[in-house]
Amino acid sequence: MLTTLRDLLRFSLSFRFGAFILLLVAVAVATSFFAADPPEKRRVVPRKFRGDPPSAQYVLGTTALGQDVFWMTVTGIRNTLIIASIAVVIGRGIGVMLGMISGYLGGMTDRVIQSIVESVIVIPRLPLLILIAVILKGGLTFVSLGILIGLLDWAYPSKRYRAQVLSLRERDFTHTAIFSGMSTRKIVIQEHLPFIIPFLLADMVSGFVFSIGIEVTLSYLGLNDLNSLSLGTQIYWANEWSSIYAGKPWVMIAPVVSVIVVAAGFYLVSIGISEYLDPRKRLVRLQTHAQADAAAEQAADPRKEKE
Repeated sequence: MLTTLRDLLRFSLSFRFGAFILLLVAVAVATSFFAADPPEKRRVVPRKFRGDPPSAQYVLGTTALGQDVFWMTVTGIRNTLIIASIAVVIGRGIGVMLGMISGYLGGMTDRVIQSIVESVIVIPRLPLLILIAVILKGGLTFVSLGILIGLLDWAYPSKRYRAQVLSLRERDFTHTAIFSGMSTRKIVIQEHLPFIIPFLLADMVSGFVFSIGIEVTLSYLGLNDLNSLSLGTQIYWANEWSSIYAGKPWVMIAPVVSVIVVAAGFYLVSIGISEYLDPRKRLVRLQTHAQADAAAEQAADPRKEKE
Protein backbone atom coordinates (compact mmCIF):
# COMPACT_ATOMS: atom_id res chain seq x y z
CA MET A 1 0.00 0.00 0.00
CA LEU A 2 2.79 2.43 0.89
CA THR A 3 4.59 1.55 -2.35
CA THR A 4 1.43 2.22 -4.34
CA LEU A 5 0.94 5.56 -2.61
CA ARG A 6 4.57 6.47 -3.26
CA ASP A 7 4.23 5.64 -6.96
CA LEU A 8 1.01 7.64 -7.23
CA LEU A 9 2.59 10.69 -5.62
CA ARG A 10 5.73 10.28 -7.72
CA PHE A 11 4.30 9.64 -11.18
CA SER A 12 0.81 11.19 -11.14
CA LEU A 13 0.57 14.97 -11.11
CA SER A 14 -3.24 14.87 -10.95
CA PHE A 15 -3.12 12.59 -7.90
CA ARG A 16 -0.72 14.97 -6.13
CA PHE A 17 -2.98 17.95 -6.74
CA GLY A 18 -6.10 15.98 -5.81
CA ALA A 19 -4.52 14.60 -2.63
CA PHE A 20 -3.44 18.10 -1.61
CA ILE A 21 -6.96 19.44 -2.15
CA LEU A 22 -8.52 16.58 -0.18
CA LEU A 23 -6.00 17.16 2.61
CA LEU A 24 -7.25 20.76 2.86
CA VAL A 25 -10.83 19.45 2.84
CA ALA A 26 -9.97 17.07 5.69
CA VAL A 27 -8.55 19.99 7.67
CA ALA A 28 -11.75 21.96 7.06
CA VAL A 29 -13.87 19.00 8.22
CA ALA A 30 -11.76 18.66 11.39
CA THR A 31 -12.11 22.41 11.99
CA SER A 32 -15.91 22.17 11.87
CA PHE A 33 -15.95 20.34 15.21
CA PHE A 34 -14.54 23.40 17.00
CA ALA A 35 -17.41 25.79 16.25
CA ALA A 36 -18.45 27.60 19.43
CA ASP A 37 -22.14 27.63 18.44
CA PRO A 38 -24.17 25.68 15.89
CA PRO A 39 -23.41 27.56 12.64
CA GLU A 40 -26.96 27.11 11.31
CA LYS A 41 -28.30 29.04 14.31
CA ARG A 42 -29.35 32.61 13.55
CA ARG A 43 -27.88 35.64 15.35
CA VAL A 44 -24.59 33.95 16.24
CA VAL A 45 -22.43 37.02 15.60
CA PRO A 46 -23.03 40.43 17.26
CA ARG A 47 -25.58 42.68 15.57
CA LYS A 48 -22.99 45.20 14.35
CA PHE A 49 -21.19 42.48 12.35
CA ARG A 50 -24.26 41.07 10.55
CA GLY A 51 -24.03 41.15 6.78
CA ASP A 52 -20.35 42.17 6.85
CA PRO A 53 -17.98 41.17 4.01
CA PRO A 54 -14.95 38.96 4.70
CA SER A 55 -12.62 40.44 7.29
CA ALA A 56 -9.88 39.42 9.71
CA GLN A 57 -12.48 38.57 12.34
CA TYR A 58 -14.91 36.76 10.02
CA VAL A 59 -12.85 35.16 7.25
CA LEU A 60 -15.73 34.50 4.86
CA GLY A 61 -18.03 37.25 6.11
CA THR A 62 -21.41 36.96 7.77
CA THR A 63 -25.01 36.70 6.65
CA ALA A 64 -27.75 39.22 7.25
CA LEU A 65 -29.18 36.80 9.82
CA GLY A 66 -26.00 36.90 11.92
CA GLN A 67 -24.37 33.62 10.83
CA ASP A 68 -20.63 33.15 10.33
CA VAL A 69 -20.21 31.96 6.73
CA PHE A 70 -16.90 30.23 7.50
CA TRP A 71 -18.38 27.94 10.14
CA MET A 72 -21.42 27.34 7.94
CA THR A 73 -19.19 26.30 5.04
CA VAL A 74 -16.88 23.90 6.90
CA THR A 75 -19.89 22.29 8.61
CA GLY A 76 -21.66 22.04 5.25
CA ILE A 77 -18.63 20.29 3.76
CA ARG A 78 -18.62 17.82 6.64
CA ASN A 79 -22.33 17.00 6.34
CA THR A 80 -22.19 16.71 2.55
CA LEU A 81 -19.29 14.26 2.83
CA ILE A 82 -21.26 12.25 5.40
CA ILE A 83 -24.10 11.86 2.90
CA ALA A 84 -21.65 10.92 0.13
CA SER A 85 -19.87 8.41 2.39
CA ILE A 86 -23.11 6.61 3.22
CA ALA A 87 -24.07 6.48 -0.45
CA VAL A 88 -20.66 5.20 -1.56
CA VAL A 89 -20.47 2.47 1.09
CA ILE A 90 -23.94 1.17 0.26
CA GLY A 91 -23.72 1.51 -3.52
CA ARG A 92 -20.25 0.05 -3.91
CA GLY A 93 -20.94 -2.63 -1.32
CA ILE A 94 -23.95 -3.90 -3.27
CA GLY A 95 -22.08 -3.52 -6.56
CA VAL A 96 -19.06 -5.52 -5.40
CA MET A 97 -21.17 -8.32 -3.94
CA LEU A 98 -23.43 -8.77 -6.96
CA GLY A 99 -20.67 -8.23 -9.51
CA MET A 100 -18.33 -10.81 -7.98
CA ILE A 101 -21.06 -13.40 -7.44
CA SER A 102 -22.41 -12.92 -10.95
CA GLY A 103 -18.98 -13.08 -12.58
CA TYR A 104 -17.76 -16.13 -10.69
CA LEU A 105 -20.86 -18.34 -10.67
CA GLY A 106 -22.02 -17.58 -14.22
CA GLY A 107 -24.83 -19.61 -15.73
CA MET A 108 -28.39 -18.97 -14.63
CA THR A 109 -27.26 -16.94 -11.61
CA ASP A 110 -25.34 -14.59 -13.88
CA ARG A 111 -28.26 -14.19 -16.26
CA VAL A 112 -30.72 -13.41 -13.47
CA ILE A 113 -28.43 -10.89 -11.78
CA GLN A 114 -27.56 -9.21 -15.09
CA SER A 115 -31.24 -8.92 -15.95
CA ILE A 116 -31.80 -7.07 -12.69
CA VAL A 117 -28.72 -4.90 -13.27
CA GLU A 118 -29.78 -3.96 -16.80
CA SER A 119 -33.26 -3.09 -15.54
CA VAL A 120 -31.83 -0.75 -12.91
CA ILE A 121 -29.35 0.87 -15.31
CA VAL A 122 -32.06 2.10 -17.67
CA ILE A 123 -33.83 3.92 -14.82
CA PRO A 124 -32.86 7.63 -14.84
CA ARG A 125 -31.51 8.16 -11.33
CA LEU A 126 -31.82 11.92 -10.92
CA PRO A 127 -35.48 12.18 -12.05
CA LEU A 128 -36.34 9.23 -9.79
CA LEU A 129 -34.59 10.86 -6.83
CA ILE A 130 -36.45 14.10 -7.50
CA LEU A 131 -39.76 12.24 -7.65
CA ILE A 132 -39.08 10.42 -4.36
CA ALA A 133 -37.98 13.67 -2.69
CA VAL A 134 -41.14 15.43 -3.88
CA ILE A 135 -43.29 12.61 -2.52
CA LEU A 136 -41.52 12.80 0.85
CA LYS A 137 -41.89 16.62 0.79
CA GLY A 138 -38.54 17.52 2.33
CA GLY A 139 -38.58 14.61 4.76
CA LEU A 140 -35.22 13.29 3.62
CA THR A 141 -32.63 13.32 6.40
CA PHE A 142 -28.87 13.02 5.88
CA VAL A 143 -28.96 9.29 6.51
CA SER A 144 -32.02 8.56 4.39
CA LEU A 145 -30.69 10.65 1.49
CA GLY A 146 -27.35 8.81 1.60
CA ILE A 147 -29.10 5.44 1.70
CA LEU A 148 -31.37 6.42 -1.20
CA ILE A 149 -28.47 7.54 -3.38
CA GLY A 150 -26.56 4.36 -2.57
CA LEU A 151 -29.50 2.13 -3.47
CA LEU A 152 -29.65 3.75 -6.91
CA ASP A 153 -25.90 3.81 -7.62
CA TRP A 154 -24.74 0.19 -7.65
CA ALA A 155 -25.68 -1.11 -11.11
CA TYR A 156 -22.86 0.45 -13.17
CA PRO A 157 -20.14 -0.52 -10.66
CA SER A 158 -21.38 -4.11 -10.49
CA LYS A 159 -20.85 -4.57 -14.22
CA ARG A 160 -17.25 -3.36 -13.92
CA TYR A 161 -16.52 -5.74 -11.05
CA ARG A 162 -18.18 -8.60 -12.94
CA ALA A 163 -15.89 -7.98 -15.91
CA GLN A 164 -12.83 -8.20 -13.65
CA VAL A 165 -14.00 -11.43 -12.03
CA LEU A 166 -14.75 -13.01 -15.42
CA SER A 167 -11.07 -12.67 -16.30
CA LEU A 168 -9.88 -13.79 -12.86
CA ARG A 169 -12.06 -16.89 -13.02
CA GLU A 170 -9.95 -18.31 -15.85
CA ARG A 171 -6.59 -17.73 -14.16
CA ASP A 172 -4.46 -20.64 -12.97
CA PHE A 173 -4.64 -19.66 -9.30
CA THR A 174 -8.44 -19.89 -9.42
CA HIS A 175 -8.30 -23.43 -10.82
CA THR A 176 -5.72 -24.33 -8.20
CA ALA A 177 -7.99 -23.02 -5.44
CA ILE A 178 -10.91 -25.04 -6.82
CA PHE A 179 -8.86 -28.26 -6.99
CA SER A 180 -7.61 -27.69 -3.43
CA GLY A 181 -11.21 -27.77 -2.19
CA MET A 182 -11.73 -24.08 -1.34
CA SER A 183 -15.34 -23.01 -1.11
CA THR A 184 -16.84 -20.44 -3.44
CA ARG A 185 -17.00 -17.87 -0.64
CA LYS A 186 -13.31 -18.24 0.17
CA ILE A 187 -12.28 -18.09 -3.48
CA VAL A 188 -14.26 -14.92 -4.08
CA ILE A 189 -13.12 -13.17 -0.88
CA GLN A 190 -9.56 -14.43 -0.47
CA GLU A 191 -8.45 -14.91 -4.06
CA HIS A 192 -10.44 -12.44 -6.18
CA LEU A 193 -11.25 -9.54 -3.87
CA PRO A 194 -7.60 -8.37 -3.49
CA PHE A 195 -7.46 -7.87 -7.28
CA ILE A 196 -10.71 -5.87 -7.19
CA ILE A 197 -9.66 -3.48 -4.40
CA PRO A 198 -7.58 -1.07 -6.58
CA PHE A 199 -10.47 -0.70 -9.04
CA LEU A 200 -12.88 -0.38 -6.12
CA LEU A 201 -10.88 2.52 -4.65
CA ALA A 202 -10.95 4.42 -7.96
CA ASP A 203 -14.67 3.73 -8.29
CA MET A 204 -15.39 4.88 -4.74
CA VAL A 205 -13.67 8.19 -5.40
CA SER A 206 -15.85 8.67 -8.49
CA GLY A 207 -18.88 7.78 -6.37
CA PHE A 208 -18.13 10.70 -4.06
CA VAL A 209 -18.29 13.12 -6.98
CA PHE A 210 -21.64 11.70 -8.09
CA SER A 211 -23.14 11.72 -4.58
CA ILE A 212 -22.02 15.28 -3.87
CA GLY A 213 -23.59 16.42 -7.14
CA ILE A 214 -26.87 14.68 -6.33
CA GLU A 215 -27.00 16.16 -2.80
CA VAL A 216 -26.33 19.69 -4.04
CA THR A 217 -28.90 19.34 -6.82
CA LEU A 218 -31.69 18.09 -4.57
CA SER A 219 -30.94 20.68 -1.90
CA TYR A 220 -30.82 23.52 -4.42
CA LEU A 221 -34.25 22.47 -5.65
CA GLY A 222 -35.50 22.57 -2.05
CA LEU A 223 -36.17 18.83 -1.91
CA ASN A 224 -33.81 18.00 0.94
CA ASP A 225 -34.12 18.71 4.66
CA LEU A 226 -33.55 22.48 4.49
CA ASN A 227 -33.21 22.79 8.26
CA SER A 228 -30.00 20.71 8.16
CA LEU A 229 -26.82 22.42 7.02
CA SER A 230 -24.98 21.12 3.96
CA LEU A 231 -23.35 22.73 0.96
CA GLY A 232 -26.56 22.25 -1.03
CA THR A 233 -28.86 23.77 1.59
CA GLN A 234 -26.38 26.63 2.08
CA ILE A 235 -26.60 27.41 -1.64
CA TYR A 236 -30.40 27.14 -1.47
CA TRP A 237 -30.73 29.67 1.33
CA ALA A 238 -28.18 32.02 -0.22
CA ASN A 239 -30.31 32.01 -3.36
CA GLU A 240 -33.55 32.27 -1.37
CA TRP A 241 -32.25 35.35 0.45
CA SER A 242 -31.06 36.85 -2.88
CA SER A 243 -27.63 37.35 -1.39
CA ILE A 244 -26.05 38.44 -4.68
CA TYR A 245 -28.73 41.04 -5.43
CA ALA A 246 -28.55 42.20 -1.82
CA GLY A 247 -24.85 43.01 -2.24
CA LYS A 248 -23.62 40.03 -0.19
CA PRO A 249 -22.15 37.68 -2.84
CA TRP A 250 -19.80 36.01 -0.36
CA VAL A 251 -22.75 34.13 1.13
CA MET A 252 -23.28 32.38 -2.23
CA ILE A 253 -19.66 32.23 -3.37
CA ALA A 254 -18.36 30.30 -0.33
CA PRO A 255 -20.51 27.14 -0.75
CA VAL A 256 -20.32 27.19 -4.57
CA VAL A 257 -16.52 27.37 -4.56
CA SER A 258 -16.43 24.66 -1.86
CA VAL A 259 -18.49 22.29 -4.02
CA ILE A 260 -16.18 22.90 -6.99
CA VAL A 261 -13.01 22.41 -4.93
CA VAL A 262 -14.20 19.23 -3.20
CA ALA A 263 -15.46 17.68 -6.45
CA ALA A 264 -12.24 18.66 -8.26
CA GLY A 265 -10.15 17.04 -5.51
CA PHE A 266 -11.99 13.73 -5.77
CA TYR A 267 -11.95 13.89 -9.57
CA LEU A 268 -8.19 14.46 -9.76
CA VAL A 269 -7.53 11.60 -7.33
CA SER A 270 -9.78 9.34 -9.40
CA ILE A 271 -7.91 10.28 -12.59
CA GLY A 272 -4.59 9.56 -10.88
CA ILE A 273 -5.69 6.11 -9.68
CA SER A 274 -7.16 5.25 -13.09
CA GLU A 275 -3.89 6.17 -14.78
CA TYR A 276 -2.00 4.09 -12.23
CA LEU A 277 -4.14 1.05 -13.08
CA ASP A 278 -3.60 1.51 -16.84
CA PRO A 279 -1.33 -1.38 -18.03
CA ARG A 280 0.47 0.89 -20.51
CA LYS A 281 1.31 3.44 -17.82
CA ARG A 282 2.37 0.61 -15.51
CA LEU A 283 4.90 -0.58 -18.11
CA VAL A 284 6.37 2.93 -18.27
CA ARG A 285 6.68 2.99 -14.48
CA LEU A 286 8.45 -0.37 -14.45
CA GLN A 287 10.92 0.85 -17.06
CA THR A 288 11.53 4.00 -15.04
CA HIS A 289 12.12 1.93 -11.90
CA ALA A 290 14.57 -0.31 -13.79
CA GLN A 291 16.52 2.68 -15.10
CA ALA A 292 16.62 4.24 -11.64
CA ASP A 293 17.90 0.99 -10.11
CA ALA A 294 20.56 0.66 -12.82
CA ALA A 295 21.69 4.25 -12.24
CA ALA A 296 21.88 3.61 -8.50
CA GLU A 297 24.00 0.50 -9.03
CA GLN A 298 26.37 2.39 -11.32
CA ALA A 299 26.70 5.20 -8.80
CA ALA A 300 27.46 2.68 -6.06
CA ASP A 301 30.03 0.77 -8.17
CA PRO A 302 31.60 2.94 -10.93
CA ARG A 303 33.63 -0.05 -12.21
CA LYS A 304 30.47 -1.55 -13.76
CA GLU A 305 30.12 1.44 -16.06
CA LYS A 306 33.71 0.97 -17.32
CA GLU A 307 33.09 -2.69 -18.03
